Amino acid sequence: MRVHVADHPLITHKLTVLRDVNTPSPVFRALVQELMTLLAYEGTRGVRVEPVDILTPVAPTTGVRIADPKPLIVPILRAGLGMLDGMVTLLPSAEVGFLGMARNEETLEPTTYAERLPDDLSDRQCFVLDPMLATGGSLTAAIEFLLARGATDVTAICILAAPEGLAAVERALHGREVSIVLGAVDERLNEHGYIVPGLGDAGDRLYGTV
Repeated sequence: MRVHVADHPLITHKLTVLRDVNTPSPVFRALVQELMTLLAYEGTRGVRVEPVDILTPVAPTTGVRIADPKPLIVPILRAGLGMLDGMVTLLPSAEVGFLGMARNEETLEPTTYAERLPDDLSDRQCFVLDPMLATGGSLTAAIEFLLARGATDVTAICILAAPEGLAAVERALHGREVSIVLGAVDERLNEHGYIVPGLGDAGDRLYGTV
């Protein structure tokens, strides 16, 4: 498993505002999209491309374009939806699938309640979006779901992670080739499975408490 923390002043600045309990939901949503575009830039460094011949106003040349099959973006519902626009802005040719997962607040174990994905993901590059890598259960289940359908190249993009969650994902994936791109690694998990200092419940702060 490869882990990359995108250590950039703009990311740290936006994360600081995102963490603030006084940041209202509209600003929070806008910041998540902005952060996602910055993180997506790091997460797509290995996106597959193929050569293409073009004609500029001056001369013919060879460039590259996103290769087929197109990448697949998979936000984990519901909080991952807040990251989707930022990712699609950077990678508009990608396709989008959805994976609904919820954490049991007593056992902290994830359950899958919805999915909209191709049955065969062979040779597809998949980008999983989940703001918070806390216990690691939801992200591990999502990655294993994609690998079971044939995906061989999976990158997860998260805003924050806890060391315990990173360790849990690495143990569960048994050395399989997966990349994780992060905005920051925080101190720890608390007794309720929340990241400390974190930013609270990302879904609630994006969309309110339902």
